[in-house]
Amino acid sequence: MSRVGRVERTTKETSVLVEIDLDGTGQVDVATGVGFYDHMLDQLGRHGLFDLRVKTDGDLHIDTHHTIEDTALALGAAFKQALGDKVGIYRFGNCTVPLDESLAQVTVDLSGRPYLVHTEPENMAPMIGSYDTTMTRHILESFVAQAQIALHVHVPYGRNAHHIVECQFKALARALRYASERDPRAAGILPSTKGAL
Repeated sequence: MSRVGRVERTTKETSVLVEIDLDGTGQVDVATGVGFYDHMLDQLGRHGLFDLRVKTDGDLHIDTHHTIEDTALALGAAFKQALGDKVGIYRFGNCTVPLDESLAQVTVDLSGRPYLVHTEPENMAPMIGSYDTTMTRHILESFVAQAQIALHVHVPYGRNAHHIVECQFKALARALRYASERDPRAAGILPSTKGAL
């Protein structure tokens, strides 16, 4: 059974198309108009081994906020759709990723209950190109709300803003990959004592 999600989201501010295949090979085609964000979504697809297509046309003449937020919302919804009934998956995943002087620790539970814990170093550079670094948390909030997962992201240290953000996306990709993969020992089994996720 294919595990593919496809979401189209259109508002007065943005038009977003997201397609994701959880059992892909990391083929990525992303264009949001925000260069650094494209780079981060590329990390998500490649390190998660998700085939990912993202096309966003947003009101970049205002700023990047709506484009980034609405893309994250559509991505979360597509991820949830692709997970399907969650039967036979590992459910939990975690990964720690260094990037030079920075370190990110990410743990995920594909629980059906959205919750985010996010910490990163204070006093980061405010911008990376046209990307507002305060948007990283908002991306995660938006993704979690639509994907309906519990996500803990912790960056205990780092200096370079590019590295601090990028290691979060790489660790998130791997944690999502591990959690969403099929467990050969649990075929046909829902990983929950409640009988629902």
